[in-house]
Amino acid sequence: MTYSTLQIDQKDQTMIVRLNRPEAMNAFTVAMSEELLGVLDDADDNDDVRAVIFTGNGRAFCAGMDLSTEGNVFGLDESISVDSPDMERNRDTGGKVMLRMFRMKKPLIAAVNGASVGVGSTMQLPMDVRIASPFAKFGFVFSQRGITLESCASWFLPRLVGVPKALEWSFKGNVFGAEEALQAGLISEIVEPDSLLDRALEIAKGFTETTSPMSIALNRQLLWRMMGASHPMDAHKLESRTMLHTSTRDGKEGVLSFLEKRPPAFADKISAGTPDCLNWDAEPPFE
Repeated sequence: MTYSTLQIDQKDQTMIVRLNRPEAMNAFTVAMSEELLGVLDDADDNDDVRAVIFTGNGRAFCAGMDLSTEGNVFGLDESISVDSPDMERNRDTGGKVMLRMFRMKKPLIAAVNGASVGVGSTMQLPMDVRIASPFAKFGFVFSQRGITLESCASWFLPRLVGVPKALEWSFKGNVFGAEEALQAGLISEIVEPDSLLDRALEIAKGFTETTSPMSIALNRQLLWRMMGASHPMDAHKLESRTMLHTSTRDGKEGVLSFLEKRPPAFADKISAGTPDCLNWDAEPPFE
């Protein structure tokens, strides 16, 4: 497939998604959001893809929404009122992409090579690992643009860095560097630019080399979704179902390979679907 805003490569079992508008510092557009949705679907459907890395071409990761476009720069229909039943058709553009990331069955890794503000920062939040070069910049700059948090950031950000830091960053709307991001837990490592992608590939390999794709998929969903659970019984109910599914499939191979002291040959494929009873591919209705 040909992309106008992305460059897609694959190394071993890892898909590399490069935001590819370097002349515009990889600024986010509606076209980019649509292409990202397609790429995420393709990655989940392809058993040869075990992890996905996101980075940017040129000197930026993503400089936020492209504010030079005509009309509503955020891709919203201004003729639809906030109280209209048609609001379903006027959903936040970035939020639709982040919700798709939330539902992913493959690990997502951000290799932040440069400036990443606005949606450039919020798009990283549903990813499982974020590493950055010393030249990376971050910023939840929405208050300085007169708008609110978007891309589901009000859900993700406080869960990653805590409510006080999320409030501080969203109130100030300032741009900050990799060291502050590291101290707050937004990123896990600062890596020299020449080694950034190699380190991301190393992390991806560590996640996928000897592991069950189904185990990864289910664990990813359990951990993300249980952050909103009100009682551990919610986790117990789901884990009882996932344990039954996995213990009768890859779990048998995992135990046998351990006893026989050999690498496992896991066969349960993501393309065949995760347990239907979990219904994790569906989103709640938009109201």
